[in-house]
Amino acid sequence: MRAPIGHFDNARPAPACLDELTAPVADAVRHWRGSVPAEQIVYVDTDPEWADTATFVQHYGQDLLERSANCVVVAGKRGGESTLAACVVLSTTRVDVNGVVRRQLGARKASFASMDTATGETGMEYGGITPLGLPDGWPVLVDAAVVDLPYVLVGSGRRRGKLLVPGKAFAGLPGAVVLEGLGVS
Repeated sequence: MRAPIGHFDNARPAPACLDELTAPVADAVRHWRGSVPAEQIVYVDTDPEWADTATFVQHYGQDLLERSANCVVVAGKRGGESTLAACVVLSTTRVDVNGVVRRQLGARKASFASMDTATGETGMEYGGITPLGLPDGWPVLVDAAVVDLPYVLVGSGRRRGKLLVPGKAFAGLPGAVVLEGLGVS
């Protein structure tokens, strides 16, 4: 199959490669109820050595930079309570943690979660965290620019491989809230 974006040697519908995904991501694909068919989510096999965005686009094509998104885990704190959430922004931007995220979570303080917390709570590998398959009840904050793209490249739950997901599918993820200005230059 030809990938809808980018040039990859191995692209397949995600439901056909559940064994390539971490358990929570495979479960999310297996039980998909999104606005687009699960078969439109494409898994592309990529080298884990090139998982980080800058290295990835150097190897797989600079045009992917404008079509890639990062998913990061943040922690909002208020009165001794902590709330974990995921933020999905274009790779060319950074998450507005102290503004948009803090207000959306109703937190006095917000920060990026530690690597151990992010991987331990999601069951995914650092550098491959994706908004598909996150724990129940987590807010998934998605920048509106991500939803506007026909396809978006995101992590697959592992450093090996990526998912190509129709942008509009992010708005239908469990716990998703689409926000203008979540990603800032």
